[in-house]
This record gives sequence, structure tokens and C-alpha cells, in this order.
Amino acid sequence: MNTTTSINREIRKQKNKKLINKKILPQVILIFFAIIFSLPFIWLVSTSFKSPENIFKIPPQWIPKPFKPDNYIKAVKAIPFFTYLKNTLIISIIPIFGQIISSSLVAYSFSKIEWKGKKVLFPLLMATMMLPGQVTMIPVYIVWSKLKLVNTFVPLILPSFFGTAFNIFLLRQFFLTIPDSLIEAARIDGAGEFRIFWKIIMPLSKPVLTTIALFTFMGGWNDFMGPLLYLNDSRKWPLSIGLQAFMFQYNQQWELLMAATVLFTVPMIIVFFIGQKQFMEGIVMTGFK
Repeated sequence: MNTTTSINREIRKQKNKKLINKKILPQVILIFFAIIFSLPFIWLVSTSFKSPENIFKIPPQWIPKPFKPDNYIKAVKAIPFFTYLKNTLIISIIPIFGQIISSSLVAYSFSKIEWKGKKVLFPLLMATMMLPGQVTMIPVYIVWSKLKLVNTFVPLILPSFFGTAFNIFLLRQFFLTIPDSLIEAARIDGAGEFRIFWKIIMPLSKPVLTTIALFTFMGGWNDFMGPLLYLNDSRKWPLSIGLQAFMFQYNQQWELLMAATVLFTVPMIIVFFIGQKQFMEGIVMTGFK
């Protein structure tokens, strides 16, 4: 009887060890690295609430004493923050509609419509991803200059309505996972290609469309080179340029700079967490076929 009990205990111990190794240990490792990678952001937020004399204190002061929330008010008043925010939203949100419409139409044609030359054009489209932006920067700037559209938002918005290779590729791979039988059934019922695209493909593609929207929003929000190249009027600057100007103007006031940086960073974090589920689903589903 004692032998049987000891054997059962040993079996339970082995099961518990396996459970720890399979579930608990990976989670502990992930939490550890999550904390490590979060430390810079935590320090950023902490510094934004500090007084100037406490920023470089040794040992570091993680919880600000005194707590200075008015740093944010000073940071917002130091620059035309809401003007920069409005400009940033313009060049971040409008391109989302352009990318979704144009990229999804092209991706649909590459994935669900048979036409001559698509097997040649698609690799050529993918090859454009290997071209660095610096190669086309000067020719594209000359084109916009000739069109007299420099110092407007047009060069930052209009190109999105012609799609990008990466987004087209991502959408095409997702569209390939949609059964052809659905499309064939719709065609038999007399539906045209545009109706099939709008009524069947788009509703089934919400995860990948959310992914495209997030990528486009983050690209526009973080874009520094584009506004720097095309926008000369400071009243049209987005937050990325405004933050750089703020840094040069208030380079010794680190608490204000950190507060302005937090205000610049937090919207992206909020947007990502709102669309996180759809974003992850879109990335996972894209590679199924």
C-alpha cells in the first residue's frame, strides 16, 4: 500500500513538473522580458512627472516626489500642440481609407480574378519592396515640386490611394484563404466582381483590414522624413516635427520634453490595444495558405 502511494506521489510530482515547464515557466519568462522592455517607457512616464532637480538623481527615483502633473500643461502650452495634433490626424487617418480601398482592390484582382500577365506583374510589384525610399526620394520630390504641391498635405496623403506593395501582398495572402466556392456561387447568382468584392470579400476580411489600418496609422503618425521634406510652413507640421522643434527649443527642460513625448506616444498605444485582437488574427490568418 505504501509503495502504491509513493508511486502515485511520484507520478503527481512528474505531472506538476511538466505543468510548470509547459505553462508556468514560459509565462514567467515572458513576464520578465515584458518588464525589461517596458522599463524605458516606465522611466519616460516617471520623468514626465518629475521636477528638474530629481531627474538625474542617484539612485534613480522611479516614483516622482514631488509629483508634477502640471508638466503636461506646460508642455502643451509651450508649442501649438493641438495644431500639430490636427495635422498629424489628417496625415494619419485619411491614408487609411486610401490604403484599404486601393490595396484591397489590387489584391482581389491578384488573388481571385484570372487575367493575362498577373503572374508576371505580381513578382514585379513585390520587387518594388526592395527599393529603399532614399532611391526615389529626389525624383518624387521633383514631381511634386513641378505640380506645385510642396508645402501641402497632398504628397503625404495622395500616394496612399494607389496602394503599397506590402499591403497588397498581405491582403492577397489573406484573400487566398477565402474559399473560391463562395465567389463561384455568387457569380452563378449573377453578382458582378465589384459586388462580390464589396459584399463577400470585404466583410470576411475585417482582421487583415484592421491590420492594414493600424500599420497605416502608425506609419503616418511616426512619419518624420515625409513632413520634413514637403512641409515648410510650421503651422502645417505634425507632432513628429513639432516634437523635434520642441527638443531644440527646450533641450534643457527634460521634464517638459518627456511629457510631450508621452503625449505623442500614448495615442499609438491606445489604438494598438483597441485593435489588438483583430490585428493578431489578421497576421495569423494571412499565412494559412
